[in-house]
Amino acid sequence: MITFDEMKYERPDLDQVQDELSGYVKDLKKAENYSQARDVFLAQDKALRHVATLSTLAQIRHDINTNDAYYKAENEFWLAAAPHLQEQEQAFTDALLVSPFRSDFEKEFGRIVFLNAEIARKAFSADNIPDMQKENQLAQDYENLLASAQVPFEGKTYTLSQMTPFKNDPDDARRLAAWKAEGQWYKDHQPQMDEIYDQLVHLRDAMGRRMGYEGYTTLGYYRMDRNCYTKEDLAKFRDAVAKYVVPVAERVYKAQAERLGVSYPMNFADAALEFRSGNAKPAGSADDIIAAGTKFYDELSPETSEFFHAMKDMKLMNLLSTEGKAGGGYCTDLGDYHMPFIFANFNGTQGDVEVITHEAGHAFEAYLNRSRVPMRTMWPTMEACECHSMSMEFFGQEWADDFFGKDARKYRYSHVAGAIRFIPYGTAVDEFQHEIYAHPELTPRQRHDVWKKLCGKYMPWYRLDGEIPFYSDGEHWQLKHHIYSSPFYYIDYCLAQTVSLQFWAMIQKDEKTAWNTYMAYTEQGGSDTWTNMLKKAGLASPFDGSTLKDICEKAGQYLDTYDLSGIE
Repeated sequence: MITFDEMKYERPDLDQVQDELSGYVKDLKKAENYSQARDVFLAQDKALRHVATLSTLAQIRHDINTNDAYYKAENEFWLAAAPHLQEQEQAFTDALLVSPFRSDFEKEFGRIVFLNAEIARKAFSADNIPDMQKENQLAQDYENLLASAQVPFEGKTYTLSQMTPFKNDPDDARRLAAWKAEGQWYKDHQPQMDEIYDQLVHLRDAMGRRMGYEGYTTLGYYRMDRNCYTKEDLAKFRDAVAKYVVPVAERVYKAQAERLGVSYPMNFADAALEFRSGNAKPAGSADDIIAAGTKFYDELSPETSEFFHAMKDMKLMNLLSTEGKAGGGYCTDLGDYHMPFIFANFNGTQGDVEVITHEAGHAFEAYLNRSRVPMRTMWPTMEACECHSMSMEFFGQEWADDFFGKDARKYRYSHVAGAIRFIPYGTAVDEFQHEIYAHPELTPRQRHDVWKKLCGKYMPWYRLDGEIPFYSDGEHWQLKHHIYSSPFYYIDYCLAQTVSLQFWAMIQKDEKTAWNTYMAYTEQGGSDTWTNMLKKAGLASPFDGSTLKDICEKAGQYLDTYDLSGIE
């Protein structure tokens, strides 16, 4: 068994890789029968899997330490190489779409391969390669800026992730000071963030127009592989969020303000504290969280037990927050080794447990589907992937006593409340991006004004009075990585949260049935469109008119009647 540190990385010769991939295009076109075409198809998939593994190794090792000069250079190599490799992959896709053996491929590997291929063709133009390279570098510049953050606080300096516990501190003065200190760091570096985003918006708008679209939005949807719903569907979903979710979330925040004894609407510092005695905290160290996670997955199912032990044995989780480490958390896969990898930044908060359930939900799906061919059918589209992760979080609630000890009751309430609170925020992110790319001419100040207006629509519980720099100035959209690096991604979390709350409701009735439904959904990998996979598993689509209304009624009743007696 090989561990992550033992996985060999070596920069490939890009010209040689491109020649190899170009050769597969020629061989596919020359194939005289399906057997020959199939052999080429599988060889090309294996080659892409290897290239992707090398690229991912470089990215992970760079993210673990952004100050590492070697992997910084390797990551920059892959950022520049990616559009050229995409060009070669697109050439193969174009040949596959017109192959005389297309029906044979569809029969063996599924129609989804060709549906997504047709979308990919609409998402790529070789003319955009220079701009794609610049786009990659700008997004990396943003990530590097945040990773370099050193926030002065109480005589020391901290990374953004390390500031999180202070921002949740039960002491009102200390918590407010932490928010102000972090907000000031963002404010001080806002000119750089504004400039990066301004360049990204104009760059993306130009790429869309170069391909004959109205701007970036249509291209952005194709790049997100939207294959079963439209902009109009999402607009209706956003309307439903405003109608059904925002009122429930507002009740949650008003109850919180009453518990804390503060005025409503709240400032950001007060909104971050759910209970006067402090937010739910994991019971113990990072090792204790891993131990509780091991117990959870051992007891949940044989499949999850096997998966989590493999992750631990191969050291495929890097979890602690360290200086120079990139922010956030993610799951990715290492195709050559048929294993996923989890990257995170533990900071002693409730979010640490959610990493072990959320990112491990992604990883479990990848593990279950690790042998799928072609490689691109291992994962479904992103909103479908987020269902695996967000729903796994709710299965973890039954083990809250192991993760949180005396704070387990706090966590169970907070987790459901957090799901409801999140959807309006994520929906605001989506509407913000639609506005920005519809009006690329907006100045940085005008973009901030758009966000501030959306806060009033979707998050009326925040007091935007300028007390806390950056945050209460209506500018905190800039801390959301997805807005910079993955436009139009964030609504996927909201759609998936809607599905995860269906699982939560099922778990309340019958955990075994809920788990069987989860497996029925997850085992499909990326074999179909998201809405079809939901239907096959017996789940309701978020686009159905009654779905949000139904889950809001159930979650609202649960939260309104939750027993918080004895919790200060």
